[in-house]
Amino acid sequence: MLEPDPRVVRELLTRYASLRIAQAERERPAAARELADVSYTLCVMMATTSIQDAVAKADALLLAKGRTPEVARAADPDGESGLSLAV
Repeated sequence: MLEPDPRVVRELLTRYASLRIAQAERERPAAARELADVSYTLCVMMATTSIQDAVAKADALLLAKGRTPEVARAADPDGESGLSLAV
């Protein structure tokens, strides 16, 4: 199975989060359409049928690709940052 490019996944997650915030502040039809498009793209890219699953899988992919064991231990000896990339 092909694996998505982490940079593209991060960009989509960032756009998804920004659009969710924008919609929470003030609903607009254009933002709602773009949010639906980004959500669909994330689901397809992560091979899921729900945005919650797509965000969770994207989060796991970015954590796995972004932190080598050496970097992870140096950044946090316990291996827990307490932060999630999921929105």
